[in-house]
Amino acid sequence: MTQANAAARTPAFPSKLPHVGTTIFTVMSALATEHKAVNLGQGFPDFECAPELVNAVTAAMQAGHNQYPPMPGVPALREAVARKIEALHGRAYNPNTEITITAGATQAIITAILAIVHPGDEVIVLDPCYDSYVPNIELAGGKAVRVPLTPGTFRPDFAKISAAITPRTRAILINSPHNPSATIWTAEEMRQLEDLLAPTDILLISDEVYEHMVFDGAEHQSAARFAGLAARAFIVSSFGKTFHVTGWKVGTVAAPAALTAEFRKVHQFNVFTVNTPMQHGLAAYLQDPTPYLQLPAFYQAKRDLFREGLAGSRFKLLPSTGSYFQCVDISAISDLNEADFCQWLTREVGVAAIPLSAFYGDGFDQRVVRFCFAKKDETLRAALERLRKL
Repeated sequence: MTQANAAARTPAFPSKLPHVGTTIFTVMSALATEHKAVNLGQGFPDFECAPELVNAVTAAMQAGHNQYPPMPGVPALREAVARKIEALHGRAYNPNTEITITAGATQAIITAILAIVHPGDEVIVLDPCYDSYVPNIELAGGKAVRVPLTPGTFRPDFAKISAAITPRTRAILINSPHNPSATIWTAEEMRQLEDLLAPTDILLISDEVYEHMVFDGAEHQSAARFAGLAARAFIVSSFGKTFHVTGWKVGTVAAPAALTAEFRKVHQFNVFTVNTPMQHGLAAYLQDPTPYLQLPAFYQAKRDLFREGLAGSRFKLLPSTGSYFQCVDISAISDLNEADFCQWLTREVGVAAIPLSAFYGDGFDQRVVRFCFAKKDETLRAALERLRKL
């Protein structure tokens, strides 16, 4: 045995994300599998996408669309995205210079952050927030400045947001419809943000992946609708969420040409481009707007089924105005904290949920957990049968 073999070891090095472990979604999904629980924790559908979409991708592969596409995305798909945004929100984006196809929304968000955040820059995030935001900022060498949404209502507190702005603030990251609280920003709140940012050079990352899941006749207030926001915004969306194909990992970013140019500098080196046949299939499928225009009614029916099923229980239902999540207050059921309650619920009741405290930097516990209702009706009914016994 050589001296090198005898002394073989893996060198130690300082972690870039020392406080990051396995995500709560992975933990709870594994626990749900172990205990054969109904998994209403992780946010993915348990039903199939439209067969027409699968057929469109199959046709693309059979037509030979299996090599690298252009770095920003297949032109037909970028054009379809631009048409969709203009039809829904009234803003025209140039598909050549202002629309980029990404490997899902998570990649879109980290790419935007890496493109604009320099070491020492600050980025405002609104707690509770999706778990990738803060690690993304830290990987870019920035500092996440957490500003809490109003407890109980999850409305933005503009006084607190304003107080968090410093000369080092590079960007603010917002999310509507909101994960995990299932709230949506109003037009008035978007205008307040527009007014707050107007005298600054602060950029905006607007996470709008649940844009087609807005209920009760409300409209999604995209940053694209507000000139002062659109001019400084990376607007992120997700085909995976919209068309029930989360495993395809295809998303979009719309941004002014100057921002897109910087975004693409990073995009070309962290992913380069996105799988070709899915892009061609999505471009063909987008020719008919009916699927995404009908999506609010589709998910509202599932929301209503789930809420009606819990109406007589001891869970206190919070409003669910957007996304495919339902938050509930557990105070009348258990003295456990959120995380322990979710573990108990999975093991003993057979339904998995996610603690809201997992979305807060300080683990703030308000006795609220999140269920996902993007499931088959029979899956929801099976979960409801168990939950109603509590």
